[in-house]
Amino acid sequence: MRACVIFNPAAQGNKAGRFRRWLAGLREGCLLKPTASPGAARTLAAEAVVEGFDTIVAAGGDGTINEVLNGIGDAPEGFQRARLAVLPLGTVNVFARELNLPRTIARAWAVIRAGRETRIDLPYVDFQQAGRPARRYFAQLAGAGLDALAIEMVSWELKKKVGPLSYVAAGLRAMQAPQPLIQYRDGTRTGSGQLVLLGNGRLYGGRFKVFPQADLRDGRLDVCVFPEVNWPALLHCGTMLLATSVLPKSRARHLSAGSIELSGPPGTLFEVDGELCGRLPATFAVESAKLRVVVP
Repeated sequence: MRACVIFNPAAQGNKAGRFRRWLAGLREGCLLKPTASPGAARTLAAEAVVEGFDTIVAAGGDGTINEVLNGIGDAPEGFQRARLAVLPLGTVNVFARELNLPRTIARAWAVIRAGRETRIDLPYVDFQQAGRPARRYFAQLAGAGLDALAIEMVSWELKKKVGPLSYVAAGLRAMQAPQPLIQYRDGTRTGSGQLVLLGNGRLYGGRFKVFPQADLRDGRLDVCVFPEVNWPALLHCGTMLLATSVLPKSRARHLSAGSIELSGPPGTLFEVDGELCGRLPATFAVESAKLRVVVP
């Protein structure tokens, strides 16, 4: 195994600090590539694939994983030449939890060294960026409407202090804004809602099973459509999620699709893997068994 570890040397928090102290103990055969600016992980991952590394390690949270994933995709035949591995150092680490990865650095690194590999589906979104066609891959989830607006409103200073609770605070602020009506079409069905979430795996926000029927290997995206986003719906869904980790069926409509188109009012935001990506319209789809990942 030739591994390249991509990490943010300026990351804050106890886990990031422990990781920096642990770096000196890495074995030979592993190259370290620190990022120097936002988005740099994508460039570094593409470079690592071209340089012949067969295991590209994203040391960070879901945003870092997304950058590294897209960097692998930027390299010629990147997904055939290299596999993705994860050292979970982020605030929530949804994808790492989906893969049942250990949460400690040493145990997660032991999984990577063991090198057990599996193939999972690779979701992507096609959209327009600066007037040109663009594609962005994602590992775990995407969303349009309230959750994307909340991500835009997250206070990064608050995130450093309180972690996942910063998203709750941003969500409450986003609830005060007008909610867009998002239209969906999957080839056979059409409909609308004020919030649309799309999952490759089961989890949303770390431990909530918003997509309980999702399967990383079924060649489909699970879609959760909320017809209304208002305070009664938020209270009902929040209470059920905290109590059972599952959404109340009466508040959301679930469907599964290999491809789905979303559109909405001008400026409607969407996110992938917890990072703002673009604005609707956009088409979300999945390539079956395309992504190689290291798992326990």
